[in-house]
Amino acid sequence: MEARTKSQKAARTDSTLIGAPLMDINGVATTLGVSRRHIQRLVSERRIPFLKVGRFVRFDQSVLRTWLDEQRVDPRRSNIR
Repeated sequence: MEARTKSQKAARTDSTLIGAPLMDINGVATTLGVSRRHIQRLVSERRIPFLKVGRFVRFDQSVLRTWLDEQRVDPRRSNIR
């Protein structure tokens, strides 16, 4: 049996934690059907979850999907008869 070092175990664990590739601002804007500037504004106001990778802003697709579900507005029944 092969002995693994801590760094090998950490690398394996880190790679399993990373799911889909991170999205950039253009990818999120295209996916949501809004302008790049709108996403930049949401980021600057901290109204959308994002990651900073160095100087780059990136978005985790699964976190973004959860955030979108939280933004959902359910329709109300009309009281008009």
